[in-house]
Amino acid sequence: MPEAVIVGGVRTPFARAAAEFNDIPAQDLGRLAVRELFDRFDLDPAEVDELIAGNVASPIDAANVSRVIALRAGIPKDRIAHTVNRNCASGMEAVTEAVERVESGSANCVVAVGVDSMSNIPVYLGKRFTNKMLPLARAKTALDRLKVFGSFRPSDLKPIIGIKVGLTDPVSGLMMGETAEKLAREFDISRERQDEFALKSHHKATAAWEAGRLAGETMPVYAGADAKPIAEDSGPRADQSLDKLAKMRPYFDPRWGTVTVGNSCGVTDGAAALLVMSADKARALGYEPLGRVRGYAYAGCDPSRMGLGPVFATARALDATKMRLDEMELIELNEAFAAQVLACLEGFRNPERVCSAEEGANRLSALDEGKLNVNGGAIALGHPVGATGARLVLTLLNELARRDQTLGLATLCVGGGQGAAVVVERLGKAA
Repeated sequence: MPEAVIVGGVRTPFARAAAEFNDIPAQDLGRLAVRELFDRFDLDPAEVDELIAGNVASPIDAANVSRVIALRAGIPKDRIAHTVNRNCASGMEAVTEAVERVESGSANCVVAVGVDSMSNIPVYLGKRFTNKMLPLARAKTALDRLKVFGSFRPSDLKPIIGIKVGLTDPVSGLMMGETAEKLAREFDISRERQDEFALKSHHKATAAWEAGRLAGETMPVYAGADAKPIAEDSGPRADQSLDKLAKMRPYFDPRWGTVTVGNSCGVTDGAAALLVMSADKARALGYEPLGRVRGYAYAGCDPSRMGLGPVFATARALDATKMRLDEMELIELNEAFAAQVLACLEGFRNPERVCSAEEGANRLSALDEGKLNVNGGAIALGHPVGATGARLVLTLLNELARRDQTLGLATLCVGGGQGAAVVVERLGKAA
């Protein structure tokens, strides 16, 4: 079976929604990342067999956003492209599907992309409005049109906020933040602990940018009417403090809650692209691979406890690779909410509270927090939903290389009640 390797990758900075990248749709964010990937590795787009993009907020004018990205990035028209959606793990799904394609022998070179423009999630009008627009379109006379107009009511024009609907689980009926509130109560996680965790994320992220550790994996994006270069993530705040965090009101449960905007991930725009090849092709093209995927797993869990997905998925991924959590030298665990990460840490420490030995819980253990999200996480960096899974893998491999370490775990919870986890092995040098 061919060996799949990750040659390297690049990502855009992550920008707060409705800000720097407000006018850049997902297909263009993805195109920018892929073109930069080709430039950095001096790769002819004709070498690419396939492009797979993970995306959640599918643009209405680019239904298969992967195909649009591929063609606009210069990949030949006879090459294939498809889009995957595993909610928060979509970018990771793109990476693991790319690995599968290469290992199966069906492709030698695949570009894996994760992308989302949360700024461009629409506000729309509901079904009652749509139902009245259809007769209006069919009306043949002015009188017929007037009758239809007369049937409209002000309530038909009530706007529906797409991002709010998208962040609400249709099975449990809970918004993602409400599931974090549930975990905070279940695991007795205080507001103070959540705020302290959030502050550490900002401190680590700002320190990483100041030291230049994230510069190698990012690219400048020229945005806005004045084509201003955006070169860094906009979320990390050097001046963040516990006092400022403490003043923020609970967002999802105003009366009794502990989850705030400050101890949750940001709503963000961004893209990441990784180059996955067979080891033979990488060697033939003169590339030194950055790393490879040793194993991965996806797991399901109760949608109302979706934040615990990393515990289930990590247990399965470690079981598949016959490894233990304490063998991982670095861990990237997506910070959807501070409460959710802290609940997962408790799940790793006491897995019997979450999953059974048959699910690989015997491979879990207390996690050394010095290994966790060493360059900050989504609370500071942001979480463009479809892009994050790819970003976690890229950041993890780069940091392993910087530290001359070998094994790492990237994992995240998935809206709807799933988890995703990838065990990676570093092979080469960081960007």
